[in-house]
Amino acid sequence: MIGSSTAAQTFWEQAGVPDRSRPDWSESSESETIRRAQRGDSDAFERIYHAHCRRIYALCLRMAGNSAEAEDLTQEAFLTVLRKIQTFRGDSAFSTWLHRIAVNLVLMRFRKKSLPETSPENIDESGSNRGGRREELGAPDLQLAGSIDRVNLERAIKQLPPSHKLVVELHDIQGYKHKEIAQIMDWSIGNSKAQLHRARRRLRELLQESLHLEWAAPHACNN
Repeated sequence: MIGSSTAAQTFWEQAGVPDRSRPDWSESSESETIRRAQRGDSDAFERIYHAHCRRIYALCLRMAGNSAEAEDLTQEAFLTVLRKIQTFRGDSAFSTWLHRIAVNLVLMRFRKKSLPETSPENIDESGSNRGGRREELGAPDLQLAGSIDRVNLERAIKQLPPSHKLVVELHDIQGYKHKEIAQIMDWSIGNSKAQLHRARRRLRELLQESLHLEWAAPHACNN
């Protein structure tokens, strides 16, 4: 998986929040904690917050692009959870339900800013893999997972459309499966795989452009 943002780690370290991005409780204890939070137990809700806040912040930071807005979106997401936790019925994993709330808030913020968002169902696939091997949709991408320049990768991810940023963050960085992403994004599993395939293809193009510019710059200076 691609490394998570150091900005997110720094923020939570300064805030004194322990790293519990992967909750250390069992499924039964998580269920009990959620039930307690639904009954108004503030300690239980605080435990939920500490268990999930890093991953929600990382998602918001990826989409917002700055820490202040990411912090605001994270707090808004957990305030929404506090208001709506009674509606959680366990039809999906709690983390999936929570991420869907965060994603909806992020996308609403994007719409308010009138930022263009490519429709997941209407992305042009013409010319994909032209002259190359056919890739399995949603399969591990060894080229992107290898030893590449992380700075260039972060820059490239920032240039992706919102739906592609989300699927890269959820799948390649946070480790969600396509079934879970489909629930979070209200997509089909096939569409989740297709979105990841398109995002990775675009990332490769951006990384190749970056490498070309870095190679050309020294040569230009010598002319």
